[in-house]
Amino acid sequence: MKHSFIDQYSDGDSLIHRLDPRTKLITSLAFIVAVVLTPVSSWRVFVFYFCLVATLLVISRLPPLYVLKRSVVVFPFVLLVAIFIPFFNQGEVAGSYNIWLWQVSVTYSGLVVLASVVVKAWLSILSLILLSATTKFTELLRGLRQSGVPEVIVLILSFMYRYVFVLVDEMMRMRRARDSRNFGGGRLRQLKTIGNMIGTLFIRSYERGERVYAAMLSRGFDGKVRSLRQLSFHKADAYFGIAFGLALVSSAVIFW
Repeated sequence: MKHSFIDQYSDGDSLIHRLDPRTKLITSLAFIVAVVLTPVSSWRVFVFYFCLVATLLVISRLPPLYVLKRSVVVFPFVLLVAIFIPFFNQGEVAGSYNIWLWQVSVTYSGLVVLASVVVKAWLSILSLILLSATTKFTELLRGLRQSGVPEVIVLILSFMYRYVFVLVDEMMRMRRARDSRNFGGGRLRQLKTIGNMIGTLFIRSYERGERVYAAMLSRGFDGKVRSLRQLSFHKADAYFGIAFGLALVSSAVIFW
C-alpha cells in the first residue's frame, strides 16, 4: 500500500513548499477563521476566498484532480451534519413534504444557511489540503511543537501517523486470510466474522503498542522528541504572511 497519501506531493519545489511550516500553519488558521466569521450574505467574499486559495493551489503545482478528490471525500460528513438545517430553521417556507406521519417544511433561510455551511467547509478543506500536501508531516509536527502546541499532542499525532499504516497492513492481511477461507454465508454470519476481526485487530494493536512502548523505554525514551534541525523564518515567510494578511483584511473592508 502507499504510505504517503497525506503528504504525497510534499517533495515539490514551489514557493508554497519552501515556506516555513509555521507560516503555513498560521496563515491556514487565519484563513479558516476568516471564512467561518464571514456573514452568510457576503457571497462576494466567499468568491474572493476561493480565488485566493485557488491561486495558492496553482502556485503550489498540486494536481487539480488530486485536490478535487481529497476535498470531495469530506463532503458526506459535512452534509450528514448540515442536511437537517433547512427543516428546522425559521423563515419563509420553500416547500412542505409528507414523510410517513410527519409533515416537514423547508425554509429559504435554512437553505441559505445550508449552502453557507457547505461553502465554508469546502473552503476550509481546500486550505487544509494545501497545508498538508505541501508540507512533510514530520515538518508539520515540528512546526506545531515550535509554535507552542503541547508536546503530548504532537507525540500522539506522530505515533498516529507512523502506525496507522501498520494497522492498515494488519487489517489487509486479516482480510486476505478471511477471503482465503471462502468468506460467505448469511448476513448475520458475515457481521459476526467482521466483529471478530475488529476485536482481534484492537487486541493486536494494543499488544503491539505495549511492545513498541517497552522498546522505546529500553532505548532511553523520556517523552521528548529531539531533532538536530531547527526551523527558521526567512524573508519569503515575512512577505507571504504580510501579503496574505493584507488580502484577508482587504476582503473584509471592500466586500463586507
